Amino acid sequence: MSNVRVLVGTRKGAFVLTADASRRDWKVNGPFFGGWEIYHVKGSPVDPSRIYASQSTGWFGQIMQRSDDGGATWEPVGNEFAYDGVPGTHQWYDGTPHPWEFARVWHLEPSLDDPDTVYAGVEDAALFRSIDAGATWSELSGLRGHTTGPFWQPGAGGMCLHTIILSPADSQRIVVAISAAGAFRTDDGGATWKPINQGLRSEGLPDPHAEVGHCVHKIAMHPSTPDVLFMQKHWDVMRSDDAGDSWREVSGNLPSDFGFVVDVHAHEPETVYVLPITSDSMHFPPEGKLRVYRSRVGGHEWEPLTEGLPQSNCYVDVLRDAMAVDSLDECGVYFGTTGGQVYVSANGGDSWEAIVHDLPAVLSVEVQTLA
Repeated sequence: MSNVRVLVGTRKGAFVLTADASRRDWKVNGPFFGGWEIYHVKGSPVDPSRIYASQSTGWFGQIMQRSDDGGATWEPVGNEFAYDGVPGTHQWYDGTPHPWEFARVWHLEPSLDDPDTVYAGVEDAALFRSIDAGATWSELSGLRGHTTGPFWQPGAGGMCLHTIILSPADSQRIVVAISAAGAFRTDDGGATWKPINQGLRSEGLPDPHAEVGHCVHKIAMHPSTPDVLFMQKHWDVMRSDDAGDSWREVSGNLPSDFGFVVDVHAHEPETVYVLPITSDSMHFPPEGKLRVYRSRVGGHEWEPLTEGLPQSNCYVDVLRDAMAVDSLDECGVYFGTTGGQVYVSANGGDSWEAIVHDLPAVLSVEVQTLA
């Protein structure tokens, strides 16, 4: 059996990349759902055969897909909740007599202990949960019903709930991020929510320190330190040591503090990765050099990781769900680009190589480490 399975969602289908623990000889399978936007593909941490995928198009809307054999075959699930029985019409029931419309599912987060439970973050911003492997869904409506909800505004990519973090230490705690509302946390399983944006500053807001309205791009957490969160904001890389109750900037010596991704080394909770982008108007690496930056001290001090990455005339982007890490003994780091490349570093970022060069634009990258 392969030791690593990399799940890639693209503008024109999903791909499953597999390799042994050396992470050198890769097999590429796909495209699955060729021609469809696959916003996110993620596997269960409990059952390695279970994978969920978010499939959508502007014509046919949202369809959920599930694989029970590691991505070899797929079946649509949850479509009995389509409006008037028509699959993919952008609508799920939200517990009211009428369906509520949304654009797409941005992020899927399978449960840490139950392969049949999975969460979905959608645009416009809301959080859904299925406890029957995607067959039926219900909204955790306390989030969308928060008193600040009427003041939420979309970011450039829409008002998307794009990050869902489940705490391994507390099954009732969930952290989500919404562009451009900010970060929110529940400590009671989703019944009630609180904004967790203290310390964030956004110059474009009438009140730069407002409770909501911040454009958070991604949040990451190491499972051994669940109260420590790292955030890539529209501008600024931030850190919280109290589960989001307060934040401080750790951008330090980065060439740009704008970007979309942030992730944490599998075995080193203070080793963090970001990938700077020039600016919010120029979505390509600074100076046309593709560089991942690593901090071994939890921020402030960053080193460029360049070996094996193009260091001239590179103008790709790396989107918010397009970085992941595996949990092998020597941690592997992965990311995908809008140019269709998927890169891997089998040594924690010291050197990189392309697994594949010419996929459609990559929207998401996730990894399953297999026994």
